Amino acid sequence: MAQQRRVQLSTQRPTSTVCVLGTELSLDVCGSAPKDAVAFHVQGTPGVKLYVVHETQSVKLPSSVCRWPLATGTEVLLAMDAPSKDVGDEKVRISYFREAGGVPVGRAMLYLTCVEVSLDTDASRSGAVSRTLLDKATWTWGPDGHGAILLVNCDRDDPKAETLDNQDTAIRSYADLKDMSQMVLRTRGPRTIFAGHRLLLHVDFSDADKVGVFYGGNSIALEEYKHVLGGSKLAYTVKPSRHQEESIFYVEGLAFPDVGFSGLVAFHVTLLESPEKGLLETPIFTDTVVFRVAPWIMTPNTAAPLEVFVCSVDNNEDFVAAVGAMAEKTKCPLTVCPLLENRQDRWIQDEVEFGYVQAPHKTFPVVFDSPRDRGLKDFPVKSILGPDFGYVARQAPEGASSLDSFGNLEVSPPVTVQGKEYPLGRILIGSSFPRFGGRRMAKAVKDFLVAQQVQAPVELFSDWLHVGHVDEFLSFVPAPDRKGFRLLLASPSACYQLLKEKQEEGFGEAVMFEGLKEVSKPTINEILANEGLRKFNNYVQSCINWNRDILKRALGLAESDILDIPQLFRGNVATGAEAFFPDMVNMLVLGRHLGIPKPFGPLVGGQCCLEERVRALLEPLGLTCTFIDDYFSYHVLSGEVHCGTNVRRKPFAFKWWHMVP
Repeated sequence: MAQQRRVQLSTQRPTSTVCVLGTELSLDVCGSAPKDAVAFHVQGTPGVKLYVVHETQSVKLPSSVCRWPLATGTEVLLAMDAPSKDVGDEKVRISYFREAGGVPVGRAMLYLTCVEVSLDTDASRSGAVSRTLLDKATWTWGPDGHGAILLVNCDRDDPKAETLDNQDTAIRSYADLKDMSQMVLRTRGPRTIFAGHRLLLHVDFSDADKVGVFYGGNSIALEEYKHVLGGSKLAYTVKPSRHQEESIFYVEGLAFPDVGFSGLVAFHVTLLESPEKGLLETPIFTDTVVFRVAPWIMTPNTAAPLEVFVCSVDNNEDFVAAVGAMAEKTKCPLTVCPLLENRQDRWIQDEVEFGYVQAPHKTFPVVFDSPRDRGLKDFPVKSILGPDFGYVARQAPEGASSLDSFGNLEVSPPVTVQGKEYPLGRILIGSSFPRFGGRRMAKAVKDFLVAQQVQAPVELFSDWLHVGHVDEFLSFVPAPDRKGFRLLLASPSACYQLLKEKQEEGFGEAVMFEGLKEVSKPTINEILANEGLRKFNNYVQSCINWNRDILKRALGLAESDILDIPQLFRGNVATGAEAFFPDMVNMLVLGRHLGIPKPFGPLVGGQCCLEERVRALLEPLGLTCTFIDDYFSYHVLSGEVHCGTNVRRKPFAFKWWHMVP
C-alpha cells in the first residue's frame, strides 16, 4: 500500500503542496466544502491520476459520474507518475454544488509539484545499490529474502592508525570506504522546491551507537568525507545538488549483534515542509531502509586452510619445524609468532579464534580475541589486525576461567537435524552442565556467540576435564562420504579394548613411552591391572558418552558418523581429567593432512599399536596421519598439537543470509 498523506483544501485561496513520487495524497473534500454544498466535481491536469472512493468503491477519473455526493467517507485520492519540470505545473480543481444546482457555489484549487525522494540500498543483495520494488523497511532471511547488509568495519586499513577503522570518525583511505555499504539518496524534481523544504537523513536514537555514516558531497577527495550520522549525531540535513540527482552515503557498522542488539538498523529520510515563520516544520514524507549487521562466522576444521599459526618459545624448535612441514605439504603459509610477541605463551589456540564477516560486496577475516589475556594478549592487535583483517573481543568482568579460552570453542561442519538445516554448522562450547556450580564460559562471550544467530551454539559438558576444553575430547575431520566429515571422540573404552587385544596376542609386557627419558614406562599388563586408573576412565567414558548423546541429537549424527579414538585419562574427580598419554584427538587438521600428537604407545611388531589403530580408522577416509612429538614441549604442560596451533580457513561458500535461523 502506498504511503498516504492528507491535504486540506480551501475555497478562499489556492493551496500548493508537494506530491512525492510513489505516494498518494488524500484530499479533504468535505472539510473545505461550502456550508450548503451537497456534491462536488473534481478534475485535474494530465499529469495527475485521480480516484474517488465512495461507498468502499474506488473509481478512477474521468468517469461517467460527473458529480459525487459529499457523504461521510467520500474521499479523493491522487497520485503522480513523473517528477515535475516546474513548481506547481500540475493542478486539481474541486467544484462544489448545491442540490440540483448548475453553478458551482465554490471552488478549491490545488497546485501540485511532484518530486522523487528515494533512499536506496543493496536490498536485493546483488553487490550494488539499485531501485527496488521490495519492501526496503523490512529485512528477511532466506534465498528469496531481501534487505541490505552492513559490515562491522573492524579492520585497520591504514597501518599508521592507532585504532580500528570504526573507532574514529575519519576516512583514511579508499580501502576504508570499500568496507562500507552504500546508501543512495535520489532526488528529482524542480530544485527550487527544496528551498522551501528540508531533507533530513536520520537514525533512531537506539541505533545511533551501532553505525557511522560518511558523506563526501560531490567530491571524491578523502578529506571531503565527513562523519554525518552516528554516535551523538542523530540527523543530517541533506542539500540536494543542482547538478546531481544522487547523494551517496557510506555506512559502517560499529557493533556486532549482541545482547540487546538484534543487528537490525534503520535509516530514514524525511521531507519536511517549512511553514510560516515561527511555526515548526511538518513532515510530509518518510522513506526507510533497513540494514542487518553481518554476523561473525566461525569456520570448522574441515574447511580448507589458508594460514597456519604457531608460537616459537624456548625448546619447541622441533615442534615448530614439524608444524611447518605439515603447512608446506598443504602449500599453506606458516606464521610463526616470535618469543618477543608471545612472551613464552605457546597456547595460540586458546588466545584467538579465526572467523570472518561477509556482505555481498565484501568478505574479510576477523580474529576473535578471548578474555584469556596472557602472554599472547597483544598479538591479535599488534600482528593480526590490519588491512582487511578485522578484530573483535569480549571481556569477562566476572573474571576469566579456563573455559573462556578458545580451545573450548569449536564449530561443526554443516549439518541437517530433523529437517532443520545448519549450513554453517553449529558452535560447540564446554560448560559445567549438567553439574550445578563449576566453571562456565563467560556470559559476555556466550551471549555474543548466541547473538550471531547463524551457528546456533550447543553446550557440552567439559568441566570434568582439568583444563576443561572441548578440543580435549573431540575433533572433526573431512570424509569423502556420508555427511562429508567424521566426528572423532576420545574413547577410554576403545583404548582398553585395544590394549586387551594386544595382551591376548602376547604383548602384555610391551611398555608405554618407549624412548622418553625420565618418564615412567608402564606395561600393557600394568595398565590393565590398575583398577584405580580403570575406575577413573570409566567415569571419563561416562562424561564423554553424555556428550556423545548431545552431539548426536544436536548435529543429527548416527553412530556411523563417529569414530572412537583410543585415549586414556588420569586424575581424579576433584582436580579433573588430563590425558594419560598425548591426546590424539587434539590434532591439527589441514585438509586431508592430520598432525596428531604422537602417543608413544606400546610397540607391537615394531609399530606403536595406538598409531596403527588410528591410521586404520582414518586412512581409509583418504587422510594422511603425521604423528608429531609434543610430549615435553606441550603434553606435560597440559596441552597438545591443536592447543599449540591455530588456522585461518576459507569462508563457507554458502552465504549466511540465505539461511533461515
